[in-house]
Amino acid sequence: MTSLTIRLSTMDDMKARFVAAGNSALSGKATEATPSIEFSSYDDLHRILAPLRLNIVRSLVGQGPLAIREVARRVGRDVQAVHRDVTTLVNAGIIDRHESGVTFPYDNIHFEFDMQAGKAA
Repeated sequence: MTSLTIRLSTMDDMKARFVAAGNSALSGKATEATPSIEFSSYDDLHRILAPLRLNIVRSLVGQGPLAIREVARRVGRDVQAVHRDVTTLVNAGIIDRHESGVTFPYDNIHFEFDMQAGKAA
């Protein structure tokens, strides 16, 4: 099962993971690549993965490429609105665009972040 990991991370966190992976590779240790998308704030994450957009992603899981019209039909929304949301999701790297439609190439999304009082961390 393939999973896309969504994280809240500071630039320092991202750099530390990159350096650790590089050091592991230099020492000859294989490091398994984990598909992930990093957001610097919960507000950014929620803006990109708002509930209507997550519904689009859900409609794509396990379906292969679908035309935007078909996605709109499945989520019960206007084609133009779905097209705007699909463009946002493609630009964020959440879904992929192919000549035969759009696809979510994973089986699920794993959200990885902690909530602290008053903020996400």
